[in-house]
Amino acid sequence: MATVALVAHAPLPRGLKARLKQVLQRLMAELGQGDKALTLILTDDAEVRALKKAHWGEDAPTDVLSFPSYEPGDPFVPPHLGDIVISLETARRQAEALGHSLEEELRVLAAHALWHLLGHDHRSEAEWAGFHQVQARALEI
Repeated sequence: MATVALVAHAPLPRGLKARLKQVLQRLMAELGQGDKALTLILTDDAEVRALKKAHWGEDAPTDVLSFPSYEPGDPFVPPHLGDIVISLETARRQAEALGHSLEEELRVLAAHALWHLLGHDHRSEAEWAGFHQVQARALEI
């Protein structure tokens, strides 16, 4: 089974941590990554902004970042796909603006970042299809 380490830098609603881990584990298994691991970090706007500036040179807030680390032949057991970092503050604002729960927003953001960890990007409209598909599936699980 896929391994998901979840680190929360702020309190979460009861049971949310376990549900997020379960969604990611099932999604990873469905995507053929059931033998892999990833780390999900839930933090604040300031930390996400600092990471974005340090790694991309952009001093701007964002909702989610992904840091892929997996390469074929990875010596880690299980192989580690990478890290997903989500701003809880931004996720809460987006959930409120879109009229759904924080959990739904976190599921969508985590699925989006997982798709990035698997090597996908969204530079064109056609590339967005995979993101929409995996995000929708994360809400169904």
